[in-house]
Amino acid sequence: MRDQSLFDKIDLHLIRVLHTVLTERSVSRAAIRLGMHQPAVSSALKRLRDFAGDPLLVRSGAGMVPTEAGLAMLEPSASILRAAEMLFADGREFVPSTARNVFRLAASDYLDPLFLPQLVAQIKAQAPFAEIEIYPLSGTADYRSQLAQGDLDVVIGNWPAPPDDLHLGRLFDDEVVCLVSEKHPAVRRGWDPSAWLEVEHIAPGATHPGAKGVIDEHLTRLGLRRHVVARCPYFGLIPGMVASTLLVLTTGRQYCERFVGTLPVKILPCPIAFPQLMYYQLWHERTHTSASSRWLRERVKSVAATLSQ
Repeated sequence: MRDQSLFDKIDLHLIRVLHTVLTERSVSRAAIRLGMHQPAVSSALKRLRDFAGDPLLVRSGAGMVPTEAGLAMLEPSASILRAAEMLFADGREFVPSTARNVFRLAASDYLDPLFLPQLVAQIKAQAPFAEIEIYPLSGTADYRSQLAQGDLDVVIGNWPAPPDDLHLGRLFDDEVVCLVSEKHPAVRRGWDPSAWLEVEHIAPGATHPGAKGVIDEHLTRLGLRRHVVARCPYFGLIPGMVASTLLVLTTGRQYCERFVGTLPVKILPCPIAFPQLMYYQLWHERTHTSASSRWLRERVKSVAATLSQ
């Protein structure tokens, strides 16, 4: 009867602590994410270690890492939490004005710089008690796994060919242009494809492992290569770098237009034809019918429609 006795001692709160501690790999960070005091998380972790007969999380250098037993519990605990969400959240009508959901999204900062501020403002205006966690769409992020495990609700970005194993909603498309300093010679002289390829370019870092970026992927298909001399993972800082150098940023017009008038920069047409940049939101099957997730996706769609106009 030991299994039944152990089962009776484990509640959903302990499962949430388990999953959060294992994913955060830190008791202090888990406490912040759970909104708990650190001693309470430590006490819950001690109970979990006693139940498992395993330390679950051990120190490694300056940080902590899950044991083999802890790693084996990561997906089952996520599955239990997903099932609980379906039982107790999605079965009810979602009421934004009283909801206390935590909305988690990852977004590329290639977006219009007004996008995330306006999205947060709209969510908080309609769901004042909700919490919002925004994560970067970086080269080290496995957003497919994060969506599948419930660590993210939606991912927003641009892909030449979005993954076919996720649901997607088209947000807007955008023309590819070049942003340059007002002092760039091309402002006066113009440029042809050969000159554009030879000038010094600045490009963002990859948004996912192995990605070249939509600009360089298209150039590779054409058998061309531009002269990239600088890369920056912080896309929002690149226009300032362009303004004070002769570097060229090639990206969407909607993004570039936000900086004309605030920085000494100009928008020039790109002499090489590019397909439109396509921006999407992606989500997993696990949240496809969720009332709260549908509401979040509608907010994303609404803000994108407003800005694209």
